[in-house]
Amino acid sequence: MPRAGIYVETRIRCELEDVWRLTQQPDLHQQWDLRFTRIKYLPKSRDADPQQFLYETRIGFGLRITGTGESMGERGSPQEGATSSLRFSSTDPKSLIRRGSGYWRYIPTAKGIRFLTWYDYDVRFGSVGKLLDRWAFRPLIGWATAWSFDRLRLWIEHKQPPQTSLMLALIHMMARASIAFVWAWHGLVPKLLFRQIDERLMLSQAGLSATLLPWFGAGELLFAALMLVAWRSRAMFVLNALLMAVTLLAVGLKSPVYFQAAFNPVTLNTAMIALSAIGYIASARIPSGRNCLRSPAQEQN
Repeated sequence: MPRAGIYVETRIRCELEDVWRLTQQPDLHQQWDLRFTRIKYLPKSRDADPQQFLYETRIGFGLRITGTGESMGERGSPQEGATSSLRFSSTDPKSLIRRGSGYWRYIPTAKGIRFLTWYDYDVRFGSVGKLLDRWAFRPLIGWATAWSFDRLRLWIEHKQPPQTSLMLALIHMMARASIAFVWAWHGLVPKLLFRQIDERLMLSQAGLSATLLPWFGAGELLFAALMLVAWRSRAMFVLNALLMAVTLLAVGLKSPVYFQAAFNPVTLNTAMIALSAIGYIASARIPSGRNCLRSPAQEQN
């Protein structure tokens, strides 16, 4: 095909049989692969025939995309590895993918298995479909493949079920996004947009000029952005908790009257510290597409 295709590779410390079983059995495959909600094998007339299957992907709002495919796996000795080729297509009008093909390779190494895939596809909807694929769908499905491969690695290496990996990833996402939102709101609304009187008063009570208020607001917006940009950094949760503790102490020493307010620093900062702890714990072992290679590498033993 004219495009370079989608390539993803992960290294898993395991035996060939471990990866083969979790990738070739449909009830297990659909548990770790974000691209499929359901995979169903169809009966074969002969063992030598390619394996026909149906697949389904839920896309939200009660909608789903269906398609068909066939695969053929070849296994050698534990030293030789294995290959599984694939063809797939969809007549579902909601599917951007019209048809495609690819393969999985299982390459034994001294440290386990190099598990890799390459696939490519044609799209429908003409030029609009090609633009949508190039700028949105192809990057998304490439990320979903890599994220899924890392979720498979965690399942094999650390015995962490795919459902647990997904829940931890969602908890981490909500904690990090919530912390970023709070910083952004407090930097933008009371400090930059309205320059709220309580904000100016607290600066004065701390012995600082009220003219510094916009700079504090800009700093909080910057921290909110860093919280999102440094998505994989667990240290950001630690830093956030420390900043919340320090500012809570500062308010208690310089402006204790605000501890009596209906919406006060005690509840806000304590909640932010708790979110930091939740995010830090959840992020200890979550899947990441960055743990996978996205371009072919040289054969390594």
